[in-house]
Amino acid sequence: MSRDVVLLFATRMLRMFGYGLLSVILVLYLGALGLSEARVGLLFTLTLVGDTAISLFITTNADRVGRRRMLTLGAVLMLGAGALLATTSWLPLLLLGATIGVVSPSGNEVGPFLAIEQSALSEEVAAQDRTSVFAWYNLAGSLATAVGALVGGGLVQLLCAHGFAVLSAYRAVVLSYGAVAVAMMALFGALSQKVEPPPAARVTRRPSILEPNLGLGPSRGKVFTLAGLFTLDSFAGGFVVQSFLAAWFHTRYGVSPATLGGIFFLANVLAGLSALSASRLAKRLGLLATMVGTHLPSNLLLLLVPLMPNLPLAIAMLLARFSISQMDVPTRQAYTMALVLPAERSAAAGVTGIARTIGASLAPLLAGPLFAKAALASVPFFLAGGIKIVYDLLVWRTFGKVRLPDAQPGPERRGVG
Repeated sequence: MSRDVVLLFATRMLRMFGYGLLSVILVLYLGALGLSEARVGLLFTLTLVGDTAISLFITTNADRVGRRRMLTLGAVLMLGAGALLATTSWLPLLLLGATIGVVSPSGNEVGPFLAIEQSALSEEVAAQDRTSVFAWYNLAGSLATAVGALVGGGLVQLLCAHGFAVLSAYRAVVLSYGAVAVAMMALFGALSQKVEPPPAARVTRRPSILEPNLGLGPSRGKVFTLAGLFTLDSFAGGFVVQSFLAAWFHTRYGVSPATLGGIFFLANVLAGLSALSASRLAKRLGLLATMVGTHLPSNLLLLLVPLMPNLPLAIAMLLARFSISQMDVPTRQAYTMALVLPAERSAAAGVTGIARTIGASLAPLLAGPLFAKAALASVPFFLAGGIKIVYDLLVWRTFGKVRLPDAQPGPERRGVG
């Protein structure tokens, strides 16, 4: 791998470590600050709405202004969010930080980073190798998220054991999140000119957010359709973001922060390994068949989590779900890159990524009040699993016979992937 590819993997791992670090304690921290579940849901919604606007601006300007500059700007906004979360309990300032900063309540990728990094990687990787590279890229992120979750929960437990107040222990984790953003800024600054678009593909005209095609060409109809479906999927996922799951286990079973960190460490390790195995399946079945065929059973397992009669079985269902939950991610990313022409990749990654963020931003506003009431705390699991199953069926029906212009001969070219 080139030096730039190594750096991009490193920034991915740092970022996902930070997301995992914060996600395990975020709901508990905000509760310790005095925020109700409804306000936490509002905060999460504004976080993701802000991420959508920021991502739209940064991804549509990255190929003109410079990818390195825009990636650095994203890291600065991530630092700003961490600083505000760590230094104030005043709701208006928290909402401001959530709106203009970059925070991931789910522990998953948010913000403008993924779209720009994917575009840079796609230029250096042949089509037949893209799924494999994205699988390793996602594995690196999942493992980093797992370690972050373990460190976040363990750090709180360690500090409390040494006399720190719970709120102070939570705040130390938030400050660590800001330190991660500083490290990312340094790595983005070390990238070379090679990560920028080649001169022939460089954008010189300032984009307008009012343009209906958003930088897309002949593939815009397919991309907009795919983006709409991704919105539905991420809306469903927004009901069970990792921060809410951690709080649910804490409330229902009294699980400690350190144990929560261990649970989500193992969950994210399994998720990363599942993403790695996706490339082999995709070569046999095709990208789309792998996306749908692995996503459906994952959603069925999600429905079973709140139905389990005790903590060990609930954890077992959650881990079983995570063990196959990410197999659709590298295939989905590779499918999007293969569906469009090379000149449309940055825009396609940006549009579909923003669509996912929009969908995810709506659900926490509804999920917060549901998790707040014991009688309704299981409902978000059923909504998430049920809607995701509908998404899988719609994706297969819509794209099952679409031929990909950028794929090696095989299942993808024949239209089953």
